[in-house]
Amino acid sequence: MLSEGARVLAVDDVPANVEVLESMLTPYGYDVTGALSANEALESISARLPDIVLVDVVMPGVDGLELCRTLRADPSTRFLPIILITAGGERQRVQGLTAGADDFLVKPIDRGELLARVRSLVRIKDYHDTMQRQADELAAWNRRLETRVQEQVEQLQRLGRLRQFLSPQVADLLISTEGETLLETHRRQIAVVSCSLPGFRALAETSAPEEVVGLLSEYYLAVGNISFGYSASVGPFAGDRVSLYFNDPLPVDNPADQAITLALALRSRMYDVSDAWSRRGLSPGFAVGIDVGYATLGTLGFAGRQEYAAVGLVVDVATGLSEQARAGQILATDRALAGVSGAVDVGPARQVALPGFTRTVSVVEVRSAGDRPRGAHDAALQGPLSEREREVVGLIARGYSNREIAQQLTIAEGTAVRHVANILNKLGFRSRAQVAVWAVQHNEAAVWAG
Repeated sequence: MLSEGARVLAVDDVPANVEVLESMLTPYGYDVTGALSANEALESISARLPDIVLVDVVMPGVDGLELCRTLRADPSTRFLPIILITAGGERQRVQGLTAGADDFLVKPIDRGELLARVRSLVRIKDYHDTMQRQADELAAWNRRLETRVQEQVEQLQRLGRLRQFLSPQVADLLISTEGETLLETHRRQIAVVSCSLPGFRALAETSAPEEVVGLLSEYYLAVGNISFGYSASVGPFAGDRVSLYFNDPLPVDNPADQAITLALALRSRMYDVSDAWSRRGLSPGFAVGIDVGYATLGTLGFAGRQEYAAVGLVVDVATGLSEQARAGQILATDRALAGVSGAVDVGPARQVALPGFTRTVSVVEVRSAGDRPRGAHDAALQGPLSEREREVVGLIARGYSNREIAQQLTIAEGTAVRHVANILNKLGFRSRAQVAVWAVQHNEAAVWAG
């Protein structure tokens, strides 16, 4: 049966009446519990909630009507089905409805009517319990969904903050709450690559502000795209000065190697950018300073406006070198060069006096990532070039830009830029024009057959 096993609480001050109800319901599978007073009924309900209550209206002390009101006032029993058993007339029924009763039985009780009314109210309670359970489950799902949405929002906010000064791949690694703790203030050895435009001040004096802003935007974009390709962390922008860090917030195997490689790639890319600027009558140049040492790093600023930055002598030295360098130069300290694992073509060491420093700094000019003297570009150099790099050389010889190379080879523009930088470094050239001439001389112009 639908109501089989339903729990029934029978409340009557006359034990015989309780026994009558029990004898009528028990054979049909109902679990009947008796209570001889309203207080006893409340204790029973508190201990074990029934599915339905049968209560006599007339009882000494707290009667059935008052018990009904008490149950309706309690949120836990507000929807508990209640049948009032009465020997009274219409007025008592009205009082019962007002008190919150769901149905009535008139003495003497008819078994069939009792079973029908109990079965009907228990079925309604089953429906109510099912809907309540589903509503609770839906509310729980909504709370979980709200929590997940909030977590996603916070995650996006963290990602947005991280992407301000980290490469996309590094930001993705730091997206977790635990990862963001890496940005708390700490001390670490880093390699600093400081970029500047030597002729920027003079250019700013003679150019319209809009033109200067446009140039800086192109400069930041070029430096940022290359830097992200090498997983460098980007420090604050200050006019023409851009600071890039290696080994923080995530460690790298050899910060000095990474710094030298990035600096050469940046110089290669800025040759192309400078060519475009020169056609507009702008020639700020591009220079780099590199140093390795300990710094204090973390986010600086205030709520709503923070930047990731490094503070320390290593930053000041790298910045000073970039300001002392001429256009096209990469100046690195001896300690930066000492950390480089591969061969690097450098100029002779010299002492440089940096503004604000009491002692000179020993520096060298980094020319290329190899120990070959410039001009030694014979056929033997074809070996180090990969097949993809040879394809890029062929496209350079045909006059393709980095973007056009990326389109032709179906690769990202940043990847094309890195290929060009690697080619320049391997061949020891400073410009794409030199690569084009070398390609024709060594029959590399026909390698790409797209």
